[in-house]
Amino acid sequence: MDINFNKNEDYNKLLLSDLRKRLMKVKLGGGQKRIDKLHQKGKLTARERIDYLLDHNSKSLEIGAFAGEDMYLEHGGCPSGGVVVKIGYIKGKQCIVVANDATVKAGAWFPITGKKNLRAQEIAIENNLPIIYLVDSAGVYLPMQDEIFPDKEHFGRIFRNNAIMSSIGITQISAVMGSCVAGGAYLPIMSDEAMIVDKTASIFLAGSYLVKAAIGENIDNETLGGATTHCEVSGVTDYKAKDDKDALDKIKFIVDKIGDFDKAGFSKTETFPPKENEEDIFGILPKARNEQYDMLEIIKRLVDNSEFEQYKEGYGQTILTGYARIDGWAVGIVANQRKLVKTTASKTKPTEMQFGGVIYNDSADKATRFIANCNQKKIPLVFLQDVTGFMVGSKSEHGGIIKDGAKMVNAVSNSVVPKFTIIIGNSYGAGNYAMCGKAYDPRLIVSWPSAELAVMSGNSAAKVLLQIETSSLKKQGEKITPEKEAELFDKIKSRYDKQISPYYAAARIWTDAVINPLETRNWISMGIEAANHAPIRKKFNLGILQV
Repeated sequence: MDINFNKNEDYNKLLLSDLRKRLMKVKLGGGQKRIDKLHQKGKLTARERIDYLLDHNSKSLEIGAFAGEDMYLEHGGCPSGGVVVKIGYIKGKQCIVVANDATVKAGAWFPITGKKNLRAQEIAIENNLPIIYLVDSAGVYLPMQDEIFPDKEHFGRIFRNNAIMSSIGITQISAVMGSCVAGGAYLPIMSDEAMIVDKTASIFLAGSYLVKAAIGENIDNETLGGATTHCEVSGVTDYKAKDDKDALDKIKFIVDKIGDFDKAGFSKTETFPPKENEEDIFGILPKARNEQYDMLEIIKRLVDNSEFEQYKEGYGQTILTGYARIDGWAVGIVANQRKLVKTTASKTKPTEMQFGGVIYNDSADKATRFIANCNQKKIPLVFLQDVTGFMVGSKSEHGGIIKDGAKMVNAVSNSVVPKFTIIIGNSYGAGNYAMCGKAYDPRLIVSWPSAELAVMSGNSAAKVLLQIETSSLKKQGEKITPEKEAELFDKIKSRYDKQISPYYAAARIWTDAVINPLETRNWISMGIEAANHAPIRKKFNLGILQV
């Protein structure tokens, strides 16, 4: 019996239990009472609509489930950003579905709602995926209109993307299943095809009250913008549905007729599960983020047949690089090694001990070369992050760590093959960048419950912030006792620890999801399948490198 393994396993399974509880809460949206009210009107919830639309018992990925968590509390909160987004299969075709959650402020758009919708469209554009909009929204949340209405990445960008996607041939289908007002009315009508549910749905630029106030006309909402009006009078919508399920059936019927797509041609063979027990991940991954472990043992539990062919195995050992398959798809893996490694001595260079999770000159060089190789061979890249940053100190600086790190960042930035990022543990500072953080356009980026994202670790940051705080207080004439200093440290660290939580990142869509580690293979597999819809058009070019 390995006591340390068992302790790790208990701790990580508690984190997984917490994840499941959080997801159960998120799936209630605005709460059971509001769900019941929707059902009384003969309507399905956003999640029920998506479940009915997607193929029964098929795999799916939910994007941004924790969007908005613990945000806008003074406004009553915004669970899941007030919109549900999933990648799944309709009649066997991979699609992305976006459904407004009418149980959350009548589906009104908060700033995070806009960001999540834009992320869904970004995924559709990058991967040439058909996108389905299930519209049921009261429009912009007016008390926060200044944060959602006018800027480049705000509400209006949605309609711009509708037009761009149409021009490049990405299928867009909309079903209006409730309110669809003001600027939001353009979204379904800028889709290829739009349908509207009779009696429970309406589309108009201004509702009956606003019409009365603006021009003095008396008219009810159904006559103004109901299904009969738009299907038989205005011609705004293409199909009338008798209820939610009828609308969703029509979408299935249309999607079923979509032709095949041009493929990127990524290598796919027969699928094999890992030979090593995947559940061991929970015991291998340590409880504390500063503890060592062998990342190779994690990789063996993620890849087909536990087969991983290392590239430059004995060189730059704080980053593991190599080829494998995940669910049959060929991948190139770039992973931070988290154990202490020992370099090989030579006549000109003595043996050196290198810290796990740190990027050194040699490991940065190795990763750069490997990323270039994967681009040359059209192999998707998977980044497994547990990184504290680049090595500091005179030896590294004199060795040119900045230019070596810049080469790695350059390679990640200019890579044209699809990239997928899994944040397993630490994701600190420039290490986040070099290992393909959100700013570097991974097709999907997810974290395990054990992840931490920040400029630096909680302890390090709290010590720096404590020095600043105590210095400021001393200037004001306040005496700082050891007890006061300890109290300040705990307060600062507590605040910082909240910000480095994977849920804090997921709430702001810095990541697409917090996932069960055992779902990692599925996320990568479905991600590459999506990416295979988009042939690579751009040539790989590293540009100018500092050598």
